[in-house]
Amino acid sequence: MSRAERLLDLVQVLRRHRGPVSGRHLAQTMGVSLRTLYRDIASLQAQGAAIEGEPGLGYVLRPGFTLPPLMFREEEIEALVLGMRWVATRTDGPLASAAGDALAKIAAVLPPALRERLDASTLMVGPAETVPERIDLAALRGAIRAQHKVAIRYRDAGGAGSERMIWPFALGFFERVRVVVAWCEARDDFRHFRTDRIEALTLTGERYARPRHALLREWRVLQGIAPAA
Repeated sequence: MSRAERLLDLVQVLRRHRGPVSGRHLAQTMGVSLRTLYRDIASLQAQGAAIEGEPGLGYVLRPGFTLPPLMFREEEIEALVLGMRWVATRTDGPLASAAGDALAKIAAVLPPALRERLDASTLMVGPAETVPERIDLAALRGAIRAQHKVAIRYRDAGGAGSERMIWPFALGFFERVRVVVAWCEARDDFRHFRTDRIEALTLTGERYARPRHALLREWRVLQGIAPAA
């Protein structure tokens, strides 16, 4: 592994930890000596990485660090392109546009040879056959980010309609439909709502009572889903 690859891996390790992580643990994870680890930390800080901490106290990477020119394996480039192309054809307009912007930003910092591989990727995504929706999916995603309640008018598979106040905290994208995962005040429990069956959505601007991450964690346990990596 080259030193540049090692520095990139070190950034990735730091990103996986939300709190300070000891230099000894970082050195063991990276398979290097403490002395080498400290030199690598100093090199990243000199390149603009917002790494805070010092020997004996631990280190943490603050948000906002932009990586220097990136190095990707062939499979990583293909995964990025395929993922972005899927988002561009399976999501709402703003998110699809953001996927294109993100891919362009990645391409801008790749070395020329890797940029050519990205542009020449031959992995394709087939045509989308999503069910039409009546609501603004971008507004729903905004409510999830803000942890705000939304009022919906919903019609289930049997055609029965209902008015619900929900706490949306996740949005699942499937091949043809999207599903909101939410806490439903009327049922006092977790519920799943297909977005194409939501006839109306009203943003309340009211923050719901429990943190989004806590709701997601509890829902994952109930569903038997392993925590996200």
